[in-house]
Amino acid sequence: MALKRLELPPPRVLLLVLSVFVGFLALEGFLLWAYGGMPLRLGLLDLLFWGALMLWSVSVRVPLPLSASMSQFFVFALALVALTPPWVSPLLSFVLQWRRKAWYKEIFNSSQIGLASALAALAWQLFQQNPVYMGSWNLSAGVGIAAASLAFFLANTTLVTTAISLANKITWREAWRKNFSWLALSYLLLSPLALLLARAYETPLRWGGWTVLFFLIPLYYSRFYWDEKVRLEQAFDTTLELLMNALEAKDPMTRLHSERVADIARDLARKVKDGDEAYAQAIYRAARLHDIGKIAIPEAVLLKPGSLTPEEFALIQSHTTKGAELLSPARKVAFDPLVYNVILYHHERWDGRGYPKRLAGHEIPEEARIVGLADAYEAMTAGRPYREAKTPEEALREVQELSGHQFDPRLVEAFTELWNQNPIWRDRQAYLEAKEGSVSHSTSSPRSSDSASPSPSEPGPRTSEE
Repeated sequence: MALKRLELPPPRVLLLVLSVFVGFLALEGFLLWAYGGMPLRLGLLDLLFWGALMLWSVSVRVPLPLSASMSQFFVFALALVALTPPWVSPLLSFVLQWRRKAWYKEIFNSSQIGLASALAALAWQLFQQNPVYMGSWNLSAGVGIAAASLAFFLANTTLVTTAISLANKITWREAWRKNFSWLALSYLLLSPLALLLARAYETPLRWGGWTVLFFLIPLYYSRFYWDEKVRLEQAFDTTLELLMNALEAKDPMTRLHSERVADIARDLARKVKDGDEAYAQAIYRAARLHDIGKIAIPEAVLLKPGSLTPEEFALIQSHTTKGAELLSPARKVAFDPLVYNVILYHHERWDGRGYPKRLAGHEIPEEARIVGLADAYEAMTAGRPYREAKTPEEALREVQELSGHQFDPRLVEAFTELWNQNPIWRDRQAYLEAKEGSVSHSTSSPRSSDSASPSPSEPGPRTSEE
């Protein structure tokens, strides 16, 4: 019974976990064999002091996207590399990482950090045994700690990124970009502090620990920067939800429209990008926001059931530029260019007759073409007071007829393949029932005109190019 309850990761993840664990044991065994005769230099109280610092750094780690986290553990691990025989830091790193998670996560976390420490120790020893001089200056310590830092960083981030990529089925590059690309510079700049801590501990005025504790101040502030960056991104996500709630309050149909468009667009993005989950999720997030500019459109125009004047129609069309302007303060902090491309260009057409820039063909960003097709299909099957809803079959035929005119032909082919697989979003009623339980009252008398569709852009009788 105990074996049946044992939680197992996917086979590829399990293979990585076991490989890293065996790799750590092998390298730690080699270090003990090769350097076991070196004097320890630190007493038990010294090791307890450094162990306490390591535990502290683990307890104040910063959460990162995709279930990862980051701490300043590496600074103390590198300081021990410079203070002790090469086997000590990897062993302590392995033992002090346990945090009561799933067994395979515990083994992986401890093994990868131990392996990174072991490689850092080897890099350090390489330059201690082969000194580097510039004239009369011995650069071995500086070059050694730089090499150790680089070895630790590359091993740690490579293994963690690989695990994230396998577990979340996203590309390795995307996993690294989201979690570590922005950390690399501050990580490497902090690494020389490890040598400073080691040297301060070796040459104390009274006890080197006081000096080490003093240097925790800049470490705290660097950790504070990491934490604030993550919190800022979370705050923008919360703001996003508030904006969507505000738009939903203005037009109750918007949430169901945006959610269905996002689901269609995510599947289509995954299809055309050969299963790239990170890209599909980015498209989903952008699609949820594609109509955010309608917050700035007066309700009298947005919810008008009859014909629009040319001025009103132009105002409706302005929701693309207004949406991009609304989110512009977050451009370099919370949202990628992909989000702005979707908001700004999802009403452009393949033949150049769309808006706001009248882009054509591949001038239109791919993400905007994907969301634009999803938006049109949702609008065609939704129905409006001024237009009856089309059946899924009728909507598919219209999408196919407009291939090469409104839509990218390659996307139409991929969309047709997806449609034939009968996804939940294919039939709007089935989709709404799955989302809401029973929403027949919502679909029998829809009030809003919030979405795109394949009709030409012109004022007068309401079209769905809005």
